[in-house]
Amino acid sequence: MIRGPKKRGKVERFDPEVGLGEIRSEDGERYPFHCTQIADGTRTIATGAPVEFLVVPGHRGTWEARSVVTV
Repeated sequence: MIRGPKKRGKVERFDPEVGLGEIRSEDGERYPFHCTQIADGTRTIATGAPVEFLVVPGHRGTWEARSVVTV
């Protein structure tokens, strides 16, 4: 299930060794993401990069970012 339309935000942090990161949306919410959710297939993204993404239910009962695209 997708939670609403695409959101925009910035990558707050990203650890390329572990493949995990976090996005802060324009409304201030934070969403974790895994490198496999970076849409261009690179599996890496710069901290501070502006992005667009979908919000979906995560594995731990929280909301996560999916289909992360730099804008």
